[in-house]
Amino acid sequence: RVLFRSEELLPEIGLVIEQGKAKKLGREALLLDLAQVKGVYVPRFYDMAVDGSVHPNRRDVPQRILRRVATPTPEHAIGLVPYIETIHDRLVLEVRRGCTRGCRFCQPGMLTRPARDVEPEAIIDTIEKGIRQTGYNEFSLLSLSCSDYLSLPAVGIEIKNRLKNENISLSLPSQRVDRFDENIANIIGGTRQSSLTFAPEAGTQRLRDVVNKGLTNEELLRGIKTAVEQGWDRIKLYFMIGLPGETDLDVVGIAETVRWLKRECRPKGKRSLQFTLTISNFTPKPHTPFQWHSVSTAEFIRKQQLLREEFRKIRGVKVNYTDVNISAMEDFVGRGDRRLAPVVRRAWELGAGMDSWWENAQKAHDAWTQAIEEAGLTWKYRQVEKGEGHIFEAADSYDAPLPWDHLDTGIDKEWLKKDLKLALEAATVPDCAFDGCSQCGICGPDFGHNIVVKAPPIPEFDGQFQPNQHRAQRIRVWFGKIGEMALISHLDLVRLFDRVVRRGALPISFTGGYHPGPRISIANALSLGITSSGEIVDFELTEVMEIETFRQILTDQLPPEIPIYKVEEVDIKSLAASRLLDQAEYLITVESEGLTSVEQWENWIEQVNESSEINYEKTTKSGKKSLINLSDRLFSLSLDSIKDDSTTVLKYKGSCRNDGTMLQPEQVVYMVQMVSQQELELLKVHRQQLILVEHD
Repeated sequence: RVLFRSEELLPEIGLVIEQGKAKKLGREALLLDLAQVKGVYVPRFYDMAVDGSVHPNRRDVPQRILRRVATPTPEHAIGLVPYIETIHDRLVLEVRRGCTRGCRFCQPGMLTRPARDVEPEAIIDTIEKGIRQTGYNEFSLLSLSCSDYLSLPAVGIEIKNRLKNENISLSLPSQRVDRFDENIANIIGGTRQSSLTFAPEAGTQRLRDVVNKGLTNEELLRGIKTAVEQGWDRIKLYFMIGLPGETDLDVVGIAETVRWLKRECRPKGKRSLQFTLTISNFTPKPHTPFQWHSVSTAEFIRKQQLLREEFRKIRGVKVNYTDVNISAMEDFVGRGDRRLAPVVRRAWELGAGMDSWWENAQKAHDAWTQAIEEAGLTWKYRQVEKGEGHIFEAADSYDAPLPWDHLDTGIDKEWLKKDLKLALEAATVPDCAFDGCSQCGICGPDFGHNIVVKAPPIPEFDGQFQPNQHRAQRIRVWFGKIGEMALISHLDLVRLFDRVVRRGALPISFTGGYHPGPRISIANALSLGITSSGEIVDFELTEVMEIETFRQILTDQLPPEIPIYKVEEVDIKSLAASRLLDQAEYLITVESEGLTSVEQWENWIEQVNESSEINYEKTTKSGKKSLINLSDRLFSLSLDSIKDDSTTVLKYKGSCRNDGTMLQPEQVVYMVQMVSQQELELLKVHRQQLILVEHD
């Protein structure tokens, strides 16, 4: 196991393994060598005592495993770009590692100290370089508290200025509302305005002080007002229920806060401000001041009902609630000890997974419940459900050993106890990165100190992206889609061409409107899994390019399995290929149940070609059914080759217009089946060419 950041640790692990293999060390000896590396935890060398604490079972391993820290390296963000759309399909750079806000419920905030800023120039240069190399049209600046990166406004505006003509958008994770201002609005706004998310966490000032959120009502109101003034009319807010010291007034305070914000922040000339709320159930996490706290499932249900009654009176608010069963399981697993190992495995065997997805929630809950029961830990889970103190046997003692005490995060356990007492007094602790040391114990030779980079001057904002709609040249490209590229969907192909244009710095023209896009028009969508050697795409440019230069840039940036066959310039005033498209020619490979001869196939093909009516019932996506005459859409059908007694390749030419008048390969197989009365299976489809009509 690696404790936390592994960028600097992985080379050390690799070196130990390399040297161990050279010495022909056995598994036990190699693991023992790895256990000496700071930040590496080898569980087999540690045993759990009766009280739940964990201790070494041999003298030559560390008593406690020290957490490893590392400074972010922006250059590592530029990596391979997948051909298919993925989660977080953008360039992501970490601008600040660690958070010193001291929110008492937040485990990452405690485990990533000290805070370390990245130099602004390194961020700016990496993003500019990364956008050129990857072709992404979006980048994200990542941090636990991105707003605490003081250089954020300067970095964001400088990048927006440099890439102003590239239609690049910036997204940020959940931000601190107290730092949201016009500069932040400028860098995340634009033609593709991203959603805006804030996390007040609690509905009253007292409870925000209990959790040490460091947010006042005045700052909350000012941030929301700024968002409304900058054009946002939909905002997401995160709140929690079940926090230590919470009363019903604090719970109802969530609804009161939303009602107050809607009243004070009405967009001019628009409908009232729309809020989407997520109400999470607080689950205590190890290594935080609230690790000793617990809330019953019944109490969560009661508080959720209290909020439902309040929000029925407020319009324009959508509220999502976390499943209480999922929260109970999260609490049970999150603060468990080694006895949970067989529970986790058994739950997985019983079908647990994707537990937070509503369609799998009940199945996952049943799996976890059965696994807990089989492990004989039902009594322990019931403690969590009932919120009886905390889940450890010595529930009344903060000095009782915890299952994670052998993991040295750098945070002093005594400090966590003191901070919990301050929380119950609603006393706040300052952010040590800006307002002095909080004496948490992290700073020192093992973990270093906070590194806060002074913010550079904020450059003047040059304005949002304005699409260049000038059309100087249209270039038509004939290309193929072969090999594994047949598994790339049409939308992924559209994204690929967009990135190719950006990587090749081609002067593409843009459409106008609310969502301007590059003028790249693929003649017809090719179904997934079908290969082709005759696809067509049009590019419209803002300046004239040499055809051979354009072709070379395109070839250099595209994968080999999307070959370029032909490139030519067409009149800029002519219709796009998608509007000129009339027919398509296919090769289809079919397999028959029994043995077939050339004579049989020629006879069936002749009957199909001579048929004036072969009706086919088509069902639309909305469920409507209609009869279409396939014979009207077939222009020719011929025998291309016979591979063996049961496998045949047919060639056909049929309608292929973007108004929906298309003859699909499956429909041609249906036509042959109707005349042959044979069961045929479609094995492979290849589109040979798209045929355009002449247009004056």
